[in-house]
Parts: sequence; C-alpha cells; structure tokens
Amino acid sequence: MHCAAVLGAAQAASTAPLLWARLLGMARHTMTTRLLHVPPPQGLLRPLAVPERLLLGPGPSNVPPRILAAGGRQLLGHMHPEVLQVMDEIKAGIQYAFQTQNPLTMAISGTGHCAMEAALLNLLEHGDTALVAINGIWGQRAADIARRLGANVHELLKPPGEYFALWDIEEGLARYKPSVLFITHGESSTGVLQPLEGLGELCHRHGCLLLVDAVASLGGSPIFMDQQEIDILYSGSQKVLNAPPGSALISFSERAREKMRRRRTKPQSFYLDMGWLANYWGCDGEPRRYHHTAPINSFFSLREGLAMLVELGLESSWERHRANCARLCRGLRDLGLELFVKEEKARLPTITTVRVPEGYDWKEITTFLMDNHGIEIAGGLGPSVGKVLRIGLMGCNSTSSNVDRVLDALRDTLGRCCRSRL
Repeated sequence: MHCAAVLGAAQAASTAPLLWARLLGMARHTMTTRLLHVPPPQGLLRPLAVPERLLLGPGPSNVPPRILAAGGRQLLGHMHPEVLQVMDEIKAGIQYAFQTQNPLTMAISGTGHCAMEAALLNLLEHGDTALVAINGIWGQRAADIARRLGANVHELLKPPGEYFALWDIEEGLARYKPSVLFITHGESSTGVLQPLEGLGELCHRHGCLLLVDAVASLGGSPIFMDQQEIDILYSGSQKVLNAPPGSALISFSERAREKMRRRRTKPQSFYLDMGWLANYWGCDGEPRRYHHTAPINSFFSLREGLAMLVELGLESSWERHRANCARLCRGLRDLGLELFVKEEKARLPTITTVRVPEGYDWKEITTFLMDNHGIEIAGGLGPSVGKVLRIGLMGCNSTSSNVDRVLDALRDTLGRCCRSRL
C-alpha cells in the first residue's frame, strides 16, 4: 500500500505541469476570446470564387494566360538586381509604346488616375495657370485635381461626342496664357479620339506644355510622343496592354523636366515626387535609392504586356483595333443602333459608344448580357450616363470572333428585354 501511494503521488507530480499548462492555455484563450468583438468573417473561410466573363467594357480587359502567369511568379525584393532589370525593360517598352526617347520614362505604382495626379502635381504649383480641354469625364477629373493643387484652372468645353480643333485650342492659349494644357487622346466616357497633329507645336509657340491622357488609346491608335511634341504622356496597364490594373505608364519631355527643376516648392506628394521616382527608375544617372516598395508582381505582368505589344508590333496592333472597331460599327448599324460619335475619324478604336435605343433601360441591357451571355459592356460615365452603351475591344479582346459574339448577344438581348418598361 505504501509503495502504491508513493507511485501515485509521483505520477500526479509528473502530470501536474502538463495539466497546469493546459488550464493556463484555456484561460488565455478565454481571455483572448473575450477581447475579440469582431468574429472571423465567414466569407473568408470559403474558397475564392471568380466567374469567367468576357470583359468588353471600357476596361479592365481580360488578362491572357501569359500575363497571368507572370503575375503569379514568386516575389523578389524591390531592390534586387533582377527586379531593377525588369524595370529597365519596362522603361524600354514604354519608350517603344510612346515612341519617345525621353530618359524620364517609368511606370508608376498606381492606376491611370495616379498617373494623372502625378503629372499635374509635379508640373503645377499654387498660382500656375492650367487650361483643361473637357469633352468627357477625364477633363473634368483633371480640372478637379488642378484646382486642388491651387492652380488657376480655365476650361475649354465641347459637348460629349465631339473633339477639339486646333483653332479651339489656339483661342484658349491666347486668351488664358496657361503653363500647361491638358487634353484626352482617347475619351473613354464618350468614345472620342482626339486629333493631336500640330497641337504640341501650337502649345510651344504659346509657351505652354502639352499633357495628354492616353489611358484608353495607347496601343489601339497611333500616338507619337516625340514627333507630336507631347511633353507629358501617360497611360494605364489594364486596357490594350491586358495587364491587371495597378501600374501606370508615364513619360516627361526635357521641357517638362526643366519646368519641374524650376519649382519654387516641393511637390505636394512624396509618393508621386518625380525627383524620387526618377532616381528609383534609374532616370537621373545616380545610384538607385529606396523610395517605396513597388508592386513587384504588377511589374512582372506589365513587363509581359509590353513584351506582347512589342512582339505584335505597334502598327499591327493599331490595324487590328481599327479593323475590329469598323466591323463592330457595321454590325451595330445592322442592328438598327445609332453610333454616338458621328465622324468616323473621331471614333476611338478601342471603345465604341452607341446610343441607348429608345424605349430601353441601359441597366437592363447590361445586366441581361452579363447574366445570360457572360459578357460585360458598360453604360455611360460622367456626362454620358444614361445616353450610351460602351463596348470595348482592347488588346487580346480585339478579335473578329469577339465582335461577332457581342453582336449576337446584343441581338438576343434587344429581342428579349422589354421596351415598354420605360
């Protein structure tokens, strides 16, 4: 009996620390649970579900497998030499796409909106005069940003669906004497392609820099930054380049760079300060310094998007978009629909706008296409809301088969959506 008692006491002593640890763990879990007032979100406990859709709206466009695979590569450090090499290749690809030799050329870690803001806040100081050509939402946005920067903003206005002639611009330059003119090359809210010939030379004759938004047009319509004397040009990754949104292409001429050097004050954003970004992108001849942790995998995707454009060739890309846009326009007319932009030369090859047919609800049309055909097209944006449907054919999505598919889907939709609801 004595031996059994001793053995039992020894076993209890050996298990006591384990029991105590378990009790302590339970107590801590109870205390921690009491501290949590937000439960685990149930949606994040389910697998990610992403439907397959054909994106024929104004962007983003579908991402081809090669670019998806690039974005899925393992991360590297943002200052690793391999990443800096990718950045150099992106810079060269942008120079090709823009047709420029500007050293200050890069991709910004942000969307096309970010590039618009970067361009304006690096160029404009409080009290500077800016002239903004507005025939859609992007001119409206640029004017808003410029005013927030303290610039004196003057607006040139055209109705949605129209573009600016040289004499329209010259009148504004002579009257307001701006230091910067903003204009949109591809106005995605209205489907207008703005002619650029002679515009840069005209601006320089009036001592003004030319800033051009080419988010919706790059790769789909000819643009020649150096030849057309464009001072600042920017675009996005998610349209013709078929990369995910999140990186934006931008380039500055020597004239623009000189204006930035003469600033009296620092740019209002550290993140978008071109002095810092120029160094990080190897544009100033100095050893590269850390500025921010760049979206490495977005850059991998952008690099492949630019590589695919280089392999196809700019002229082939321009022709493909022109031909498929023309095919789409013919088919829309055959359906009895009215094109929003009257002049053929003023139609943006990447995004076609058609008037919402009388008696139809545009939301019903877009919803029916999405739910029954797996195709996205969009309604209007900004000044074109309620007036148009927007159909995008960009990059790998610009094919004759996609044109036929969306036309067939529209024919079915218009036959099955009820006209009498309006």
